[in-house]
Amino acid sequence: MSTLRVYLEGVGLWSPYLADFAALKSLLGGTTPEPPAARPGAATLPPNERRRAPESVLLAVEVAAQAVTMSGRHPGELACVFASAHGDQPITDYMCATLAQAPAELSPIRFHNSVHNAPVGYWTIATGCTAASTAVAAQRASFGAGLLEAVSQVLTGQQPVLLVCSDTRGNAPLLEVTGCSQSFGCALVLAPEAGAATLARLELTLTRARPATALAEPLAGWRAANPAAAALPLLAGVAAGRGRCQLEAAATLGLQVDMEHVQ
Repeated sequence: MSTLRVYLEGVGLWSPYLADFAALKSLLGGTTPEPPAARPGAATLPPNERRRAPESVLLAVEVAAQAVTMSGRHPGELACVFASAHGDQPITDYMCATLAQAPAELSPIRFHNSVHNAPVGYWTIATGCTAASTAVAAQRASFGAGLLEAVSQVLTGQQPVLLVCSDTRGNAPLLEVTGCSQSFGCALVLAPEAGAATLARLELTLTRARPATALAEPLAGWRAANPAAAALPLLAGVAAGRGRCQLEAAATLGLQVDMEHVQ
């Protein structure tokens, strides 16, 4: 298969240890950054929505806004792909417990926020976005699958696309199943051509499934603790200015990504 080439214009990042992409660059440069607030800010949402929204929505909206702001694009005009391995685990746990014990007490608001495309719904409403939106889930390969979907849309539509991948910490029985022990979210704005805001050129090649790129601590531990953190090898390469990483895109499909800084 021929190489798929796109251009990166913006990066968003949030975890309990990193407030944004600049914090990751500081960490990789040997400086320990200040940790962010306990919950993602998600200032794009109106105050009332921000108070009611679950962490899964706040996380996705926060990293999306960071990436779009860096790119200089208008959020209302960007097609978007939102990926998540597990959706909102605390709400899923609540719903299962409530249905088992007192089904008549199930909260309509929590049910509304349980659907897999809830974060992209909040984002598109808050930004007035009428472009196409897509929700993707592929377990621990969700970032790679979402990246492949976003790049496909960039190249077929010759348009910029926002990619968001995020998962929040699990709890109760679900945590034992998913192993998702801390929150992580990231976002990329990808474009078909280089421009004034271009940060790096990404070249993607489909491969057979291969082991993911090795990472040093603490990044290795963060990746193990959250499927969305599979993005860390790519983000680290972009921060370094160049690199190559291997991602999962499906059970038997891999993605080799070559990154090169563009001046």
